[in-house]
Amino acid sequence: MKRTPLLHAELSEIIARLGHGDLLVIGDAGLPIPDGPRRIDLALTANVPRFHEVLAAVLSEMAVESAVIADELAPNNPGVYAELCRQLGPVPMSTMPHEDFKAATRAARAIVRSGEFSPYANVILRAGVVF
Repeated sequence: MKRTPLLHAELSEIIARLGHGDLLVIGDAGLPIPDGPRRIDLALTANVPRFHEVLAAVLSEMAVESAVIADELAPNNPGVYAELCRQLGPVPMSTMPHEDFKAATRAARAIVRSGEFSPYANVILRAGVVF
């Protein structure tokens, strides 16, 4: 059995296959998922699992170089924004309009759908390296 917190085999596999600069998206239950990126649907019921729970599990295995969020997250969902900033720590984060964010998800290797039912609870993570 694995020693890290992340037990979801498909998600762990995707993270293991990421190369430097590859994108992984963690989205809320309403984020549209375009054709192309692999879809990993973790949503079970409203707010299960929460965005911050999925992010914590992903960060237990993924080296993150930078992150992108929608401009709308901080003013419309300050609690999720504060927790995201806490979890990412020193990782550089940029913002873009939500419509541009949704278009940018097309370039992701995978999109992980959480059960989060609060607005703009989405992040694009750019894979870093561990050396």
